[in-house]
Amino acid sequence: MKIGITCYPTYGGSGAVATELGIALAARGHEVHFITYQQPFRLPNFLPRVYFHEVEVGRYPLFEFPPYDLALAVKMHEVVRDHGLEVLHCHYAIPHATSAWIAREMLHESGQDVKVVTTLHGTDITIVGQERSFFTITKFSIEKSDAVTAVSDYLRDETFKAFGCTGCEVEVIHNFIDPALFARAAHPSPFPDAVAAGKRVLMHISNFRAVKRVRDVVRVFAKVRAALPCILVMVGDGPERVEAEDEARDLGVHADVRFLGKIDSVAPLLAGADLFLLPSQSESFGLSALEALACGVPVVASRVGGVPEVVRHGETGWLCDLGDVEAMATAAIHVLSDAARWQAASEAAAADARARFAERDVVAQYESLYERTLASVRA
Repeated sequence: MKIGITCYPTYGGSGAVATELGIALAARGHEVHFITYQQPFRLPNFLPRVYFHEVEVGRYPLFEFPPYDLALAVKMHEVVRDHGLEVLHCHYAIPHATSAWIAREMLHESGQDVKVVTTLHGTDITIVGQERSFFTITKFSIEKSDAVTAVSDYLRDETFKAFGCTGCEVEVIHNFIDPALFARAAHPSPFPDAVAAGKRVLMHISNFRAVKRVRDVVRVFAKVRAALPCILVMVGDGPERVEAEDEARDLGVHADVRFLGKIDSVAPLLAGADLFLLPSQSESFGLSALEALACGVPVVASRVGGVPEVVRHGETGWLCDLGDVEAMATAAIHVLSDAARWQAASEAAAADARARFAERDVVAQYESLYERTLASVRA
């Protein structure tokens, strides 16, 4: 198959999943074309059967805000026309699915067709799509897609709850991990000094937006550090980083908190962690938690959104009420202070991630979806 993939290429779960999906599809013999405004952050410079098409947005005095959605539609139309794409797979409903619908309508004028598959990742439904100014176009874009997927049962249910979406089905296809890459034994310890000092490594990875509650990460760590030797590794960057650094200074733990900034390849870091903290206010799935689990890292997280579909409470991690820093710290100390308990959770985490979210199985689900969509006839 010839497949076009459009996603937000910057640091974040949806872009990571879309990119890894494209790479996996290419490895299985498909031709994959990424169509977006910059090269996705997890996409290497060259891979067989993988192509990148940059969307250029012209700047004209007439437009206060350059119309990216229209530029994207034009580029989609161009790539489908010139390369014979059969499927446009859009990650996020707006503006990507909207642009794909425009491109498809343009193609119909010349007798061509392309199927539009839309994957919902979270904020396009739970935040952006429910804003009054975007509600109608989001609903329209979902309903006009030839197939729609959501990354969790929670997000599927939220989509129907928020939009109704008559005349369309939403199939749940979870996010996935590469078991060979996200494996504890595959990487040397990236924190030998901490290991030598007998310190446990707590970790958090995100885009440091307010919804991630990174100050809670630091607060949990401060309580754990008071009970046992440990360090906190913060991976990523964003608007809340300064607040997190201030919180670490205010609590007197800044010397044991390492802010690493954005790092594309997180598997080697996760393989050296002992516990992953995810106190988010909202998570439609929790890809970073899944990647941690695959590396044998137990997770302590908020019991929100799709996280309970990823983390098995009391087995592969512990789920706490939103904002309950005390409970999260207690759970962290509970697992880190008992070597046998940690080992059991670590082994269960790695095994469960491989059993339920292996790349091979999930990519096969997308292949099946594409095939069924291509075989369908639009009413």
